[in-house]
Amino acid sequence: MSTHDAATPAVPYANPLAAPDDVKGFVLEGDGAITFPRGRMRLESLRPPEDGQDANIVLWSPHDFPADVTIEWNFWPVNEPGLAILFFHARGRNGEDLFDLAPRTGPYEQYHHGDLDAYHVSYYRRMWPSERRLHTCNLRKSHGFHLVAQGPDPLPAALDAQGPYAMRLTVKDGEVAFSIDGLESFRWKDDRPLRGGKIGFRQMAPLIGEYADLRVTPC
Repeated sequence: MSTHDAATPAVPYANPLAAPDDVKGFVLEGDGAITFPRGRMRLESLRPPEDGQDANIVLWSPHDFPADVTIEWNFWPVNEPGLAILFFHARGRNGEDLFDLAPRTGPYEQYHHGDLDAYHVSYYRRMWPSERRLHTCNLRKSHGFHLVAQGPDPLPAALDAQGPYAMRLTVKDGEVAFSIDGLESFRWKDDRPLRGGKIGFRQMAPLIGEYADLRVTPC
């Protein structure tokens, strides 16, 4: 049975992200390109970084997932500088479906001070000199721009990267834990947790990233 057709798939959910059919129904916000040159999904902006926030992109899965899940995917940094984020548990502030809200086009403010609630983990932060000096993973909660947890990022620069790197995010009873290749970066307990929703991959130009083997399993 295809895992790409149902609006609310049963978990576990698995998507190889290996070919165009694997992202059928996914929604790209911003001016970007989705290609598969190595049998895995490559994301990149079509606009120059000089366009600032208008150059950034988000690719949403069409599916809603429950609150207690483990989300896993493989990641390869191909070109930097830039930044990679995973949005999760995203939905309207009043429980609306994410795609029923006002249109979004990539600028970050639309996502942290718009009409949605979400968590967002930035796990590859290489845009600014301060981010390249000390690599960290940041967890934020929206609405708002609340930095709620931070931990080390073990990923190398794109020049030295030898992926895939296994990303693992677990949410259970409001506790969020994130690891890369089995190394835990942070663990944080939310006293007012979000209750599930959509996931999306965000990139800040000119980062080029590749993704494969997206898996969502119940906790």
